Amino acid sequence: MEGHEEPRSSNNGEKLSWSELRNVVCDLRRQLSGLSTMVPGSVSFRTLPDGRTRIYFLSTPANGWEMTLLYADVMNGAHHTGSHRLQWVPVIEANFQSLSSVSSTFSREEQLLSERRRLATWGITSYELHQESGKLVFPAAGSLFQCLDTGFVNGPLFPAELRMNSCGARLNPQICPSNPDLVAYVCNSDIWVSHTLTGSTLRLTFAHKGGRSISDDPLSAGIPSYVMQEEFSRYQGYWWQPINIDGIYRIVYEEVDESDVKIFCFPSGNFGEAEEFRFPRAGTPNSRSNLKMVQFRLNDNMQIMDFYMLELQYPLSGMFPWMEYLVRVGWTPNAEHLWVQLLDRRQQRLELVLLSMDNFTEPPPNMYDVENSLNPPASAVQVIYAQHSDLWINVNDLLYFFPTSENGELRFVWATEETGFRHLYLITAQMSGFSNGVEETLERMESEELYSSLLSSTLQFVRSVFLQPRVGQKVALTSGEWEVLGRSLWVDPDHQLVYFLGLRESPLEKHLYVVSLRRPGEVRLLTRPGYSYSIDFNKECTMFVAVYSNIQKLPTCQVFRISHTDWTVEGVMLTPVGYLLEPSALEGEFYCPELYTHQISSGDLLYAMVFKPHCFQPGKKYPTVLNIYGGPEVQLVSNTFKGMRQLRMHMLAAQGYCVVAIDSRGSQHRGLQFESHLRGRMGTVEIEDQIEVLQWLAESLGFIDMSRVAIHGWSYGGYLSLMALAQHPEIFKISIAGAPVTSWTLYDTGYTERYMDLPENNEQGYRTGSILSYVHQFPDDENRLLIIHGLIDENVHFFHTSQLIAAMIKAGKPYQLQVYPNERHSLRHLDASKHYETTLLSFLQNHL
Repeated sequence: MEGHEEPRSSNNGEKLSWSELRNVVCDLRRQLSGLSTMVPGSVSFRTLPDGRTRIYFLSTPANGWEMTLLYADVMNGAHHTGSHRLQWVPVIEANFQSLSSVSSTFSREEQLLSERRRLATWGITSYELHQESGKLVFPAAGSLFQCLDTGFVNGPLFPAELRMNSCGARLNPQICPSNPDLVAYVCNSDIWVSHTLTGSTLRLTFAHKGGRSISDDPLSAGIPSYVMQEEFSRYQGYWWQPINIDGIYRIVYEEVDESDVKIFCFPSGNFGEAEEFRFPRAGTPNSRSNLKMVQFRLNDNMQIMDFYMLELQYPLSGMFPWMEYLVRVGWTPNAEHLWVQLLDRRQQRLELVLLSMDNFTEPPPNMYDVENSLNPPASAVQVIYAQHSDLWINVNDLLYFFPTSENGELRFVWATEETGFRHLYLITAQMSGFSNGVEETLERMESEELYSSLLSSTLQFVRSVFLQPRVGQKVALTSGEWEVLGRSLWVDPDHQLVYFLGLRESPLEKHLYVVSLRRPGEVRLLTRPGYSYSIDFNKECTMFVAVYSNIQKLPTCQVFRISHTDWTVEGVMLTPVGYLLEPSALEGEFYCPELYTHQISSGDLLYAMVFKPHCFQPGKKYPTVLNIYGGPEVQLVSNTFKGMRQLRMHMLAAQGYCVVAIDSRGSQHRGLQFESHLRGRMGTVEIEDQIEVLQWLAESLGFIDMSRVAIHGWSYGGYLSLMALAQHPEIFKISIAGAPVTSWTLYDTGYTERYMDLPENNEQGYRTGSILSYVHQFPDDENRLLIIHGLIDENVHFFHTSQLIAAMIKAGKPYQLQVYPNERHSLRHLDASKHYETTLLSFLQNHL
């Protein structure tokens, strides 16, 4: 940014033309493009044969414009000072990157997966690493590519395309843990496996017919439903057995049946064409899930043989009739059991269940076969933890199993919000001692003449004997009115230590902590207050990569080595190894926002962030934009550097606007009670908190012009932007609503029902939470409402906006509409983003 000219402001008394505003957008994008774009992400570790640790990561290299795969080596030994820069080395030959970008056309399946995972759509955005061999597999240019990093080759590698005889987009590749020559992937809604040396390829599942009509083709294998990806953040639908037992390769997979999910037709980005989607609106049927298994061997010529398809003796829905969502799946360390997390429809009951491999059998020729039905294997199905909530259960990824002890005890680390804040627990469950229960239950079945329906009796038998939680001990590892973050957990079994991220110091700062399994409750902070961290560990818990920043300092990425003086948390020693991204000062004159805290009338502390206008002069009041989200699962205000993700806030401040963001009650990371402020009444309580803090800021700071306040947000923020103008037109002069929800009856089951319950249980909440109920309250003045929406948005469908527009027309209310025909929920094309930003500046300049 050094030496640049200050862009002309549209808020200095003169109005800029559309062309001038477009140039302003381009200039500001150039100036801000260097902010946090080079931060390493998707970090993996590998120990090389000579003892070096190789750290792989995705980033944009200096003078580059798209993501690529890189690595940096850490030498074995302690001779580093820890203050030097670790050299970035490209894994992939640069020519490959440019060739793949030129030829890349993303299929609809790839586009939708990128939307669900919030991935960028340029360059290499994900990869799979087999740590022992150095095998790398990644998607690019509509195909899958592989290369082998032996650790001894100098210079980047040129990847080879996997030889496959399947046509269509190849999604979610996974390398077999026990044989890196085997790579599985999903293609056309079924699972395939390829032997990467011989090219032998086999279609493992045949759920999908591949017909032209989706109404006649409701089954898929290996890929989660829309709701599971979007609302529960599970993107994988199949799981390799981590250990090869008896020379057999096994994959457990989810089969999804969408027969009951309603089909909707949307306009396509291609003129005159349409796309069909299955989408479960609130209160309507979801897809159904069950687990199945495929197994096979390799012969001496590396050809796939002895292929078998196995099914659960008793479907999950039969054993757990209350189950609605299969939210998490994985293997225990010995690879003899599968664990699953099951959630009910109202998301108030969750059970952690173990399934033995014996539970998967070949489908019987007669489902009423007596011998098969009444003799399930011992311990085939067992609930090892059950959780209930009067509010809702936030699903997390914090689960770690220790090997089963000789006396049949299973220990695992698990996180729940049963105290109102997510905390860690060490739980012991009993795996043995079922024989007496089996005999007693069989005797009871005979005495009660339960043989009248063999299938029903068997399921009753399984439920009676195996499905009662057998928790022997539950020890709290952490506690207090603060939250353990739900994404990552690292366990060092040798030292009996658990590392985790949490918010004990402040809800605004994420820090790394360690707790000892031997001394529960003794939690030690390992990172420096005043910053916020994201962390990636190696599997041995001997090294980690930390990315940290604060509101005024650019992100830094540093590598640390872990050593121990003893087994306690105080004995953990962190030694800096080097930087992947060194500390750097902001170039030129950069304007960082400031953080504020205010106790509102309810007694709750709320946090706010204010960007001063770049042309700030004391004593002057400035037009203000309230940038809003306001819904659950999101935190806007934190002590982290605000870079390209906050591009539009920087852009508005550069144009002379004061920009404010507030996390009202219902936002993330403040505990379940704080979040549940929205329960059953979304859209009716958030704006009051926002206004109370905004008015306090105006009185305290003195430069917010309350007669010229605009509100702008996207998705839930777009929804609240509409609600704010309808409910408080005296506060908000204009509203700019992006991709807004307008009625919760039109949104999906998983999200909506978690916070609003089913429509039949909360008719009043759905009615008062719909902007369609407030159309008559919109102002009659022109140029106060602008609605922006992508026409092919598959998340918040354009139907939301069209319903609102129809109601506005009927009520005779003015509005303006900006449609992007080729955009989904996120604006992913650069030309559309620039056009939207120019539209935003133009509307504010002309009407605020």
